[in-house]
Amino acid sequence: MIFLDANAIIYLLEGEPALQQATRRILEELRAGDSDVLIAISALSLLECRVQPMRDAEHQRLELFDQFFRDPGLEIIEIDRRVIEIATDLRARHALRTPDAIQAASALAADAKADLVTGDGDFRKVPDLRVHLVEL
Repeated sequence: MIFLDANAIIYLLEGEPALQQATRRILEELRAGDSDVLIAISALSLLECRVQPMRDAEHQRLELFDQFFRDPGLEIIEIDRRVIEIATDLRARHALRTPDAIQAASALAADAKADLVTGDGDFRKVPDLRVHLVEL
């Protein structure tokens, strides 16, 4: 499973060309020719990606994200009690911010061996995550 943090989704869909390319390159490497690899996100990413376009009344930009979130091949991990319990532990042990703890917990709840794609190096604090940092 490949888990995308909200910033990886933003990079992929609307980032500057170098960030889009760096994100795509990581995804291609992780897929390694297997197009059936599951792509997952946290339900929190719906909020994180949609709030700014909604606030700014940028309907085309909002639709770009909504179209991505409607993809039938995308698994959306709900924020349930198990995710919150894992996030609480991660926040306490690794001093992650709450949104990052929820993202990391969603990835771990979905698949203990998930590859997390992100632009945020703080996820490297979590030893159980296989973090792939989008860098220029």
